[in-house]
Amino acid sequence: MNKIKILVVSDRDWKTEYNIPDFVKIYTYKTDEIKKKDIFELTILEKNIDEDDFKVLKAHSYSYCLLVSEDLAQNDSTKKLVNQRMGATISKADIQSFLDRDAKKFFSKPYGEKYRPNSVGIAQGFKGSIKWDGNYSVSLEGDYGKTMNQIAFWRTNIPIQKGQAIEFWLEYKKDEAVNISLSIRQFVSGSVADISNSWNFSEDDMKNPVVIEGKEQGMLYVSLNASGTGKLDIIALHDRISHIDVGCFMVGGERYATSSREEIFCYFDPGDLKPPLTVYFSGYKTLEGFEGYYMMRKLNCPFLLIAEQRFEGGGFYMGDPEFESLMVKIITDKLSQLGFYPEQLILSGISMGTIGSMYYGCDLRPHALILGKPLASLGDIAANERLKRPKGFPTSLDLLHKYAGAMDEDAVQKLNDRFWAKIRNTDFSRTKFVVSYMYEDDYDSTAYGKLLTELNSSGVQVYGKGLHGRHNDNTGGIATWFKGQYDRILKEDFGR
Repeated sequence: MNKIKILVVSDRDWKTEYNIPDFVKIYTYKTDEIKKKDIFELTILEKNIDEDDFKVLKAHSYSYCLLVSEDLAQNDSTKKLVNQRMGATISKADIQSFLDRDAKKFFSKPYGEKYRPNSVGIAQGFKGSIKWDGNYSVSLEGDYGKTMNQIAFWRTNIPIQKGQAIEFWLEYKKDEAVNISLSIRQFVSGSVADISNSWNFSEDDMKNPVVIEGKEQGMLYVSLNASGTGKLDIIALHDRISHIDVGCFMVGGERYATSSREEIFCYFDPGDLKPPLTVYFSGYKTLEGFEGYYMMRKLNCPFLLIAEQRFEGGGFYMGDPEFESLMVKIITDKLSQLGFYPEQLILSGISMGTIGSMYYGCDLRPHALILGKPLASLGDIAANERLKRPKGFPTSLDLLHKYAGAMDEDAVQKLNDRFWAKIRNTDFSRTKFVVSYMYEDDYDSTAYGKLLTELNSSGVQVYGKGLHGRHNDNTGGIATWFKGQYDRILKEDFGR
């Protein structure tokens, strides 16, 4: 486990006054050297700071990771840092127990993964039907027995370190007559038979992510038990190193789930609390977590990261009505929290993230959409898998089957229309489209041109820049232009 770096602003020497756990390293402000790129997992203030200190401490701290002594009468600079870093208070009497028990929750390197259906093994005793739905799910149907029996297992074991917490979330659908439970066993390190710990979680337990903590190092074996009769769809098992009760993926990260067990994640940083709110939708990624944190942080304005981990690498932000209304609510809630209006909102993303930006831009009508390598016609992206991009992006086929219910030409057009009908019927007269695209894009070569023809709003502004290459040939050039356009709009339109 990497050490938790804590920067302390105090007249006391914490290194002698407290028993510092092995996984914690204390740095004393203005005494110990701070490197330019250092960002501390925790910053703790026991005395007030001035404006110069504010600039330094903000640059070297994370939001939600600032603690201030509760008996400190805060001056203006301290209050400003607390507000902009979403700080909390701590009593001196609680510091030792915080170091011992809570500091480890504030690690800064997230890790999460999803096991695809092809990693699922089915118990040999099951006599019912088994059907794989691409890389999306495996469906079982039959009689599972009157008592709970193992029905499926995941072939790859999961490592756990001593003191580490791992949370599990199972995406599934089932008939009411089917009952399930999730079993996790920990093998003694180096053994494939000796069990040191075991856990069993009921459906009630699984209404929220289930968390286990490693008392020792070892490997985890996960299996699914079932009883009753009917259909059971095993969609995905997610495992994530857990921050316990202080965030998801990042300290301060939020997790939402629909009644269908589909998740949305967001991370909100208030920046300097001044307009605009900038939203970045993560692109396709198989390693679970947020994308774009350091890029958005450098803008210094309030920002919101959004991610979702459905399908392989993401579900392109579309979903059922509950999922889509939840996505809009997450963004509007942050606007309300800041006291901003839609004209003080920028939505942005690269590749998969452009779908989220444009699709929900129809609901939110922001000041600007900043898009890199836009994708729009999801049906065409799937159709291109056959000849134009063979085996290049099989997830597109899962998306087509899930969202359009078939794999034929009618399904392709139906999925395309789902996106374009929304664009076509939206008034974007007060929105800027800032787009960098690839001329020879092998995913969706028509996205930019079709966007120009489908935007029916008078007064809409579109800025475009094309680069030669296929979809993934010049990500660096796209990213550079993307960042540059953010800087330009913040300067020209918001006086930053």
